[in-house]
This record gives sequence, C-alpha cells and structure tokens, in this order.
Amino acid sequence: MASPLVLLVLIFLSSQISSANSVLLLPLTHSLSATKFNTTHLLLKSSADSSATRFRSHRRQVSLPLSPGSDYTLSLSVGSQTISLYMDTGSDVVWLPCHPFECILCDGKYSRSSITNPGPLNLTSANPVGCKSDACSAVHSSLPSSDLCAMAKCPLETIEISDCKSFHCPSFYYAYGDGSFVAKLYEDTFSIPMSRPPLKLPKFTFGCANSALGEPIGVAGFGRGALSLPAQLANTSPDIGNYFSYCLVSHGFDPTRFHRPSPLVLGRYEEKSRKQFTQSLVLYSYTPMLDNPKHPYFYCVGLESLSIGNIRIQAPEDLSRVDRIGNGGMVVDSGTTFTMLPRKFYNSVVSEFENRLGSGHRRASPVEERTGLSPCYYGNLGDKFLSNVPELAFHFVGNSTVSMPRKNYFYEFFDGDAKRKVGCLMLMDGGDEADSDGGPAGLLGNYQQQGFEVAYDLEEKRVGFARRKCASLWDTLN
Repeated sequence: MASPLVLLVLIFLSSQISSANSVLLLPLTHSLSATKFNTTHLLLKSSADSSATRFRSHRRQVSLPLSPGSDYTLSLSVGSQTISLYMDTGSDVVWLPCHPFECILCDGKYSRSSITNPGPLNLTSANPVGCKSDACSAVHSSLPSSDLCAMAKCPLETIEISDCKSFHCPSFYYAYGDGSFVAKLYEDTFSIPMSRPPLKLPKFTFGCANSALGEPIGVAGFGRGALSLPAQLANTSPDIGNYFSYCLVSHGFDPTRFHRPSPLVLGRYEEKSRKQFTQSLVLYSYTPMLDNPKHPYFYCVGLESLSIGNIRIQAPEDLSRVDRIGNGGMVVDSGTTFTMLPRKFYNSVVSEFENRLGSGHRRASPVEERTGLSPCYYGNLGDKFLSNVPELAFHFVGNSTVSMPRKNYFYEFFDGDAKRKVGCLMLMDGGDEADSDGGPAGLLGNYQQQGFEVAYDLEEKRVGFARRKCASLWDTLN
C-alpha cells in the first residue's frame, strides 16, 4: 500500500498494571511506502482525495472500510492462519479475503512488502453461521431471521417451526468509498499472536469474502456494532472489549522517514497504574457519544464551535447533534486522514484563519492544485516560517476543549519547485449539506488526532482526548 501502514504486535502488561483489569498493548508502527507516492505533493493529494471520498461514503453507505491514504493493520490469527487486516473505527464487522479470492481493480492498492499476508485464508476449520443466528441478523441490518432463512431457501414448514438449523446465513454486501465486497459469515477460533498470556476466543464471527472491488486487504472493524472486534472481545473479556485507546505519534508525509511506534491499548488502566507511567496524572477531556439510528456503529460526537486564536466560531446546529433519522454530528474516525467540515463553517474558519495570519503572505496556488489542500502559503526565506500562525481548538459538547498543536493543523514542508517552504491548513471542505444525502455533518480525521491519546469508553458512551507524548508513552508502557 502506498500509504501509511501500521503493524500491530501484541504484548500483555502483567507486572506493570493492577491485576483488577486486563490490558493489552499493541505498538502501531507508522511507515510510508515510496513505491508509488514518492513525493510530498502526491502523498498529500492521495490523502486529501481519500479523506473526501471516505467522508462522502459516510453519508451514503452501510460500512466504511479504510480507503488508501491512512492505513493501520493488525495481525491476528483465525483458525491456524495468521493474517493482517486494516484496523478501522469506522467499520462494524471483521472480514477477510478467503480462498479462492478475486480482487478487481486492486493493482497498486498496497505495497506487498508492507503486508505479510501469506494469501487468502483457507477455511479448514471454520463453520458457517446459520440463518437464525443473531450474528446473521446483525450483518443484514437487523433483518428478521424468518426473512433471512427464506433468502437461504429454507422450506416454509421449517421456517414456521423455527427449525432452519442447517441453512446458512445468506451472503452480505458492503460498499464503501471506492470499492465493495461480498462475503459469507463464518465462525472459528480467534487469537492475536505474541500475546502473553495468549488471547484466544473459541468462537469468533467474521466475514469471508471470495470477491472484492478495490480492496485486497480485509478489515478489523473497531466500530460500535455487535460484530466488531471490541464487541466480540467484550462478550468474553469485558475489561478489554469495553474500552480501548490509541496514541498516534506525530508524523510528516515523508516516505523515507522512520516513525516511532504508536501505542494501541485494549482495556482500561487503573488510575494508580497510570501514575506509575507518568509523572503527572493525565486528565482526559471527554465528550459523549451521540446515538445514531442511521449509522449506529459510528463514534459520533457533537462539535459546538471552533476557535481561531481568541475568536470562537459557532458550529452549525447539525454538527452539535444527531437528529431522529441519523443526520448530523461529527464522526471520530481512525481511517480518514483529514478533518472534514461543512462548507459554510469551513469557509468561516478559513476566513478567520487568513485574517489572523495577515496579508503579508503569498498564497501558494500551484501547491494547492497539486495537494488538494487549501489555503497554502509560501513562507519567508529566513529561518522563521509564518511565526504568526494562530492557535486552533475544537470545542465539543460536554464542555470538552481540545487545543491542537500547530503541526496538527498547519503542515510545513519544502516545495522543490519553488525552492522554498510552504505551509498548508490541514482541514478540508466537506461540501454543501444541501448537496448531500444526509449522514454525519463532519469528521475528525486521524491527522488531527496525532499527539493525543484518544479513548473510546463504550460503557460510559464517551470519547476522551488527552495530550500525550505518544512515543514516550510507548517506551514507558513497554
């Protein structure tokens, strides 16, 4: 994959944490392949296009596996075979390619040297899921089992007496930004390699795809659905499945740069254990998850306003709440690079940003065309570059304020064509609400989440943000 990839290796923290809670630590190693997007401009353009495509998909489709541009993979074992899957908080199901597997329009989708998959999974020990199961109903958007068994060609008399035990769950179809797949549900043993003690589930439900469009790698969904990885872990290990967090090490779009591991933690720390790792207790700024009847697997939160310097810009009402049919709110998403804002709100933010920056900086229009980002500015020729970039902060529902470090919203790099530094605002225009089909009004991308420990508390139904030195956190926890 010519985009960021993350290899997750599991380590169990035994002596370092309280025995009251099980906690699993997974290092996320961020890397960029130079095989296709070998310049900063192309990497930025790829990520901008993918962010826009994925956001539009949030408004249309049922499930949202990762688009190219910001990919995180985790290594897990199904049956006797280990396979790497994308980790995605915007998807609610675990699916993987199964033998025989055909992927249409998948050339150039990823770097084979970065993904260690031996090939599509061979179903040697897996069992098909029945049409009467709760899992079958969940993957088919809560259709009743009688309808699903009829789709599976179960005889009428056995449907009437609820005795369709030998009939398998029908195939399901998922579509996303620039691809899709068809899969069947299976059950098998599940484990994560190298965990201590081994994490193993005797019965794990996943989708097995024999055909896909534009997606050669499967997805480990971390969303709020019943078939997501955290939900299935919670059935047997509530301490692990009901709370997880990640802390993304800040990175630039440099394919040659080595990036430190970023920790992904499954489970909740005891406060006394957290004090062992940090000199001062880290306080989270929590905002409640908003229930979404249209997209129940999304981690939706409400954005009330955004500050540029000391000027607070009120967000439109549809960003702060989700209505009765599931439109509105902001999705916190690990699988999209850049934050997307509704057009009028985005224009207000950009206008105030430019006012605060001042008129003495020349717009870098050629860079905007090549990267898909805007506004971009040429920097001064001296060592100091745009020293008056204003501060930026998000204000979420629940009196939650997340102040962004400058590198999270204003990216500076050297433009070889102009032979000078350039800086671009790393927020994007999410389009006009009148032109959309509804769905989320905005999206918080993973680039803006860098340098924060983002916690998903599924019991309390809230998302927390804590400013952290993520590389140091990994070193300390490990």
